[in-house]
Amino acid sequence: MPREEPTTADTTAGAGADTTTVGTTAADTRDTTEVSTAADTRDATAAGAPDTTAADTGADTPAGAASSPHRANWWRMLGRDRAAAVAAVVLSLVVLVALFGRLVIGDRAQRQDLDSSLRPPSLGDGVYGLFGTDVLGRSVLARLIDAAATTLSVAVPAVLCSLLIGSALGLWAGYHGGRRESLAMRVADVILSFPSLLIAVVVLYVFSPSALNLVLILAVARIPVYLRTARAEAAELRSRLFVDAARTFGTPARHIIVRHILPIALPTLLTVATLDFCFVMLTESSLSFLGIGIQPPDVSWGLMVAQGRQYLQTAWWITVLPGLAIVFTTVSATVLAAWVRMATDPAQRWRLTLPTRRRGASAAVPPELIP
Repeated sequence: MPREEPTTADTTAGAGADTTTVGTTAADTRDTTEVSTAADTRDATAAGAPDTTAADTGADTPAGAASSPHRANWWRMLGRDRAAAVAAVVLSLVVLVALFGRLVIGDRAQRQDLDSSLRPPSLGDGVYGLFGTDVLGRSVLARLIDAAATTLSVAVPAVLCSLLIGSALGLWAGYHGGRRESLAMRVADVILSFPSLLIAVVVLYVFSPSALNLVLILAVARIPVYLRTARAEAAELRSRLFVDAARTFGTPARHIIVRHILPIALPTLLTVATLDFCFVMLTESSLSFLGIGIQPPDVSWGLMVAQGRQYLQTAWWITVLPGLAIVFTTVSATVLAAWVRMATDPAQRWRLTLPTRRRGASAAVPPELIP
């Protein structure tokens, strides 16, 4: 039998049927995709994922709305860590006393009253007799307040000077490398080859002991600490992809160091500076104890310990109380430095959001990976 050729009507009908089927399938696929996408969006929103709709559509947001939760989160993390919170309170109190204490006490730190010599701590002589008196009848509380300003006026400038100079040299040498890095490291090795306390003793013995000379000596002696730290950070970051991209686009070296390398290295440098503050304060106290640091009529915590050591058995408060002030300040600075280092590290910050009981061995992995 002759084969029947398909008619035009049949061909058109078949094509229409196929087109209808394809159209129906595409429509079903789009509907299914839209439903799945909407369901995934709802699930992500319910799980706590950030909503980016307002950011994508360009909705207006107040400038302080984004920064306020971030600051609140920092205060919340600090409040959860009791040790860091106590350390922050102690350091804040010390700073306030150093800044405004002299305005309150006037000349009471130098006012002598031989009739009140070596009186023990008591409330009978008023607020200024709370910590007792020294051999000249001067209030120990007033002298502690006056000494706080002197001690911080030496430790803080010395740390800031060494931080700025050492960090600048270290970042410059670590980024460029080569002979510049070798030269900077050899200078740091030469300074570190001499004990800082010995250098301070020799220089202060040759020149007149004063607060300015003490600041200069301590600042120069601590520059290698920041130079080596900044050099190591810059040498590691200069091979990163974002630094290579900035260099490819013709960004000057100083802009790369300031805008790209410094923000990453700054948390480490600030942590080192906080710990170095404790060392500088202890060095100043040691030099004042040896008699070549702060000189009378000025007073520092180390000088108070030195002046009261011969009365330790009969008037313990003259030596013990300044020593406790040094201990509390240095320990608080150390604890707060450890907290700041963890809070400024994105890889470790999540540990501060955990309850205190879970910050031990169970907090070795992020919370989303804990079953």
